[in-house]
Amino acid sequence: MDRPDWAPEEIDIERPSAARMYDFYLGGNHNFAADRAAVEQIRAVIPDVEVGARANRAFLRRAVRFLAESGIRQFLDIGSGIPTLGNVHEIAQQADPTARVAYVDIDPVAVAHSRKILAGNGNATAIQADGRQPERVLADPEVRALLDFDRPIAVMLVAMLHFVSDDENPAGILRTFHDAVPSGSYLVLSHGSPDSRPQEGAAGQAVYNRTANPLTLRTRAELTALFDGFALVPPGVVWVPEWRPDSPDEVGEHPERTGVLGGVGRKE
Repeated sequence: MDRPDWAPEEIDIERPSAARMYDFYLGGNHNFAADRAAVEQIRAVIPDVEVGARANRAFLRRAVRFLAESGIRQFLDIGSGIPTLGNVHEIAQQADPTARVAYVDIDPVAVAHSRKILAGNGNATAIQADGRQPERVLADPEVRALLDFDRPIAVMLVAMLHFVSDDENPAGILRTFHDAVPSGSYLVLSHGSPDSRPQEGAAGQAVYNRTANPLTLRTRAELTALFDGFALVPPGVVWVPEWRPDSPDEVGEHPERTGVLGGVGRKE
């Protein structure tokens, strides 16, 4: 397989990556044949997988708008992925050009393209780090230089925690972020769930478990428990189209078909 000039030498282009698969779901072109083949395997068991990806992206945009309207001007986006239309900094800086956004991703392709997009934007940065190591993220010099941890911050893990296994202690990861930010901060989570489609979810999980990013699906109760220390903003943990939709058309007749739950919580 030929390596395109935008692909860093250190990445294995023959092993699928969740960030590049997600890029393909959303119609992007920063993915490889291995990623596209894995997506085809997902489609074989979840034919409308792209519906969930688009609904999740729409949830992110609505959540950022809500946070901006609530006065939040700092965002820490963990597992930010490969940039696509409607990035966090674009939405937040429409509300206030001084809003600050730190993107964090483990995938070098995601970080390289984020840095390219952010060139010249002094209020945003992108670092390569593992969100499963929150202490390192929080200690990163670029993150510390950009964000003021004495002022409220929105910590965002949108479609990220389902790549963290139970053994990797997702609750402990969130507790570290919780303890690092002041009162008035927010937590934004979305997460793949088996609640509505257990058989399809298990089949999709099996495909992801053959990639660089194994998948752990969690129930509504499990995701709700991860908001420990944060007061859930109404309507709570719901299927992502149901979270403060712009119109009833966004919700549709079967929001559960997205297979993605989401919510926003505030640290009191």
